Amino acid sequence: MSKWSGKYVIGLTGNIATGKSVVRKMLEHLGAYGIDADALAHRAIAKGAPGYQPIVETFGKWILDKEGEISREKLARLAFRDSDALLQLEKIIHPLVAEAIDVLVRHAPQPIIVIEAIKLLETDLAAACDTIWITYAPEEVQLTRLIDKRGMSREEALERIQAQNPQVDKVSAAKVVIRNTGSFEALWKEVSAAWKEISPVGDTNPIILKKASEDDFSVQRGRPRDSKTIAFLLEKVRGAPVTTADVMESFGEKAFILLYLKQEAVGLAGWQVENLVARTTDLYLSPGVPLDKSLKIIIEEIERASKDLQCEASLLFVPKALLHATNVLQTLGYTPREPENLEVQAWRDAALESMPKGTSLFFKQLRQDRVLRPI
Repeated sequence: MSKWSGKYVIGLTGNIATGKSVVRKMLEHLGAYGIDADALAHRAIAKGAPGYQPIVETFGKWILDKEGEISREKLARLAFRDSDALLQLEKIIHPLVAEAIDVLVRHAPQPIIVIEAIKLLETDLAAACDTIWITYAPEEVQLTRLIDKRGMSREEALERIQAQNPQVDKVSAAKVVIRNTGSFEALWKEVSAAWKEISPVGDTNPIILKKASEDDFSVQRGRPRDSKTIAFLLEKVRGAPVTTADVMESFGEKAFILLYLKQEAVGLAGWQVENLVARTTDLYLSPGVPLDKSLKIIIEEIERASKDLQCEASLLFVPKALLHATNVLQTLGYTPREPENLEVQAWRDAALESMPKGTSLFFKQLRQDRVLRPI
């Protein structure tokens, strides 16, 4: 039984390139509240956050980049090659991450929580969870993913894989083992089946089709069964062919919100939350649809869902086709910004990592309090 009353907590872990984040996203689609402990660790060491000064004092100013932020690359190389340095680093970061997780879990409206952490079993966090889920993939699959998706050499990928504890050790500690060796569809079925064992209502849809306040508009959370409709609308956004298989793969990274006028799909938002930052990377509205009403409805739905996930900020990457709606966006509280000028490093990182080519950034802060302000 977890330490959080009224919450059922899944501790999710697994070795590198086994699909932990994809499984967490799937559980979020099914209705869980997701927490990425590793992203919180990165935030804990940002300038102004509580882990920043202890790390600089422990390892020296050489660890900083030219902006005065702690270089994650330098820190990773140090920790990867020096076990004593890794222990010092974990002693600083782990208590801060545990505190942040506690805040997020206690304030989450969802009853089921999934905490993704690569060092779950090596910390006290495992004991705080109701169940342990492990993602597993054969070594050759791990190698292929690291080479194809992260651009590593085979030697570098193998070094990363072999530096971690053997997968068999984690599998033996798990209540649920998710074997991520095939297609996205197969993985979705496996995760959905495991979800039904713990969710009182099974395969739920946390955001269902509902009437909006304006005329005959309605909004719906896109699901895998909507892949054909989503693919059709994404082609309009991207100006290139999109298959249902492409959409299914996208569900491992983001959620989709569909806007309907009567029974016709007329709008789409491709949207994800990472590190308490909402990022809308795909935004489309059919020509001829009343722009002020339709844009307001779809953005307010994004914000509502983002606030349910305790987001600090919303980033809209607006395509050229919708830039004439700047006045509508500003009425909704969004301002045009350059990624480099965002005040918080996590916001800057999110914008720089996610901004599609040919789009303009519009920013809105959703709340003033932040989980990892200096303590």
